[in-house]
Amino acid sequence: TLVVYGGPLLLIFVGMVFSLYIDRCHLADILAALRNSRYIVFWAAGLSSQGRLGRLMLIVKICGMVLCPKSGICAGELDPDDIRNFPVHLKRLLIAKTTLMVITLVWGVLAYALLKLK
Repeated sequence: TLVVYGGPLLLIFVGMVFSLYIDRCHLADILAALRNSRYIVFWAAGLSSQGRLGRLMLIVKICGMVLCPKSGICAGELDPDDIRNFPVHLKRLLIAKTTLMVITLVWGVLAYALLKLK
């Protein structure tokens, strides 16, 4: 039972550490790669000044916009060239971050359901 219920908590911690790593080592490169996308520039200006939590929220927003860019491009908020030329190694980091978030969410929901059924 410790694995079932403790797993999501451990994954939350790992996800936070991974987000801090992206913030510290790669956020400037990510923002430079998306410099023509007004959505990212707008949110970066607001959230970067909000401290570490703001930058972590910015990373999550960027994950969503880069990995599912179609609606952002159609709305004119993302530059298609920025998305097309986005560095592969940075995209892999964002995919890993998103995958970790989804696994944490699914595992947490399943653990909660098992707790309620018990």
